[in-house]
Order: sequence, then structure tokens, then C-alpha cells
Amino acid sequence: MSSLSQESSSTPETNVKRAKRGVPEGLWQRCPGCQAVIFRKQAEELLGVCPECGYHWYISAKQRIEQVLDEGTFEEWDAEIMPTDPLEFKDKKPYAERLKAEQKRTGLNDAALTGTGMIRARRVVICVTDSAFIMGSMGSVVGERLTRAIERATKQNLALIVISGSGGGARMHEGILSLMQMAKVTAALAKYDEAGGLFISVLTNPTMGGVAASFASLGDLIFAEPQALIGFAGPRTIKATIGIELPEGFQTSEFLLEHGFVDRIVSRDKLKSEIARSIDYCGK
Repeated sequence: MSSLSQESSSTPETNVKRAKRGVPEGLWQRCPGCQAVIFRKQAEELLGVCPECGYHWYISAKQRIEQVLDEGTFEEWDAEIMPTDPLEFKDKKPYAERLKAEQKRTGLNDAALTGTGMIRARRVVICVTDSAFIMGSMGSVVGERLTRAIERATKQNLALIVISGSGGGARMHEGILSLMQMAKVTAALAKYDEAGGLFISVLTNPTMGGVAASFASLGDLIFAEPQALIGFAGPRTIKATIGIELPEGFQTSEFLLEHGFVDRIVSRDKLKSEIARSIDYCGK
């Protein structure tokens, strides 16, 4: 037998590398609070709360509605109202392009969802702002949707629930048209209050800027999620502008509860029951 045939018949395939079996992508996630690595399915079962430290992760406006309302009862309002670019604003890219990119990324056409649904068989009007869409800032569409929802709650004599998740206030891309939404929503809430309505405001992480300075602070009852950042200008903005370090824990739910700004801190798994109980207690 030739040396070539002997070599080919006796040499094993030892140089073939097998692909390593990795962990499926997205199976685990790291908690922003305690940095523990958490099984994602377990976190989802806990409504987006870390099982180690209780940190409340970001969840979308659609997820919040699913968690708070009875299944299958949500009816969205004013979804046809779409944002425009009245100032033809440009920063790093044109505002019109930014809107399209945000809509594609988030599945929302703006930063607020409004509508009606049932909470433990109690009919309510519900509004949710989502920080994923340009930090939940209040543009013309957000203000208009909120105002229309409040007016319907007034007309139908329904309890009003607003869950705020807005890291920005007025949306600079729309200038004064955005700033005026603060006054417009506040005026609608004043009429709702005169009509005897019950407004429950729920503050989540973050609730900042013009949202915190207007409608989010006007609830008859103000609930907050644990460890939420709540205030006007955030710690980084304050440090960058006036060079002052804020005290530890300042602008958190716990600090604001201690100083009378919020009425109760409510964990996410108890929010639905707490709202239903409050509606009954207030006779709505």
C-alpha cells in the first residue's frame, strides 16, 4: 500500500471544529438596579420587577395597559391623530425623519396612548405616556389626546387614570406648540375637577420636566412606583447647569412621599387592585 493511501486511511478528522452551544439570546437580562443577571421569563411573570431587589424596569405603554386593565376591554381613542413637523425642525436629523424612526422602533405613532377600559369591572378612562418615544415628551399629539380623553371622562362621569412615563417635558421640536399643551391639559383637568371627577395620577420612572410640572402633579390621588425618578430638572441637568450635586435619594418616590408630594408608593403587582379600591372608596 502506498504511503499516500496509508495516510488517508489512518488519519482521523481531528481538525474539524464543532460550533459551541451558546445560551439563546435574550434569555437573561441584567437588572439596572442591583446588576443581578435575571431570567427574563421570571421578570416578565413579575410584571417587569427584579426578583432580587424589587427594581421596576421600563415597560411599554401597551404593557402597562395590559397589566392595569381587564383583559380585552381596552378601546383606544384618537389613534388617527398623527404628529407633523410644523417648524421643519432639524437637529442631528430632521424632526420628520426622527418621527418616522421612532414610530418604526416603538410601534407607536406618538408618546401617548389613550382610551377606555375596565379595571376590576369598573369603567375608566386611561392615558399612558411612554418614555421610549422621544423620552415621552409632550408634543401637540400627546397634549391633544390627553385633553380629549379628559373631556370624555368629564362628559361620561368616569374616573380618570393617567400613568406617566416621561423623561422629557415639552418637545423642543415643536416649540411653543408643545409648551401650550401643558396649559391646555391643565385647563381640561380643572373643568374635570369642577365636574366632580376622580383623577388618579400614577408616576413611574421617569416622570420629569413639563409633565411633572403640569398634569402629573394634579391628581386627586398620586401614586408612584418604587424608586422612580420624579422632578423637573434631573440630577445630570442640574449638575451640568449650576454645578451642584443633589443629595442622595433626592427626586425619588421615597423622598417625595416623605415630603408629601405623593400619597402612596405602590408596587406594580398591586397597582390594579389599589386603583380599583380607590375608585370604590371615592364613590366613582
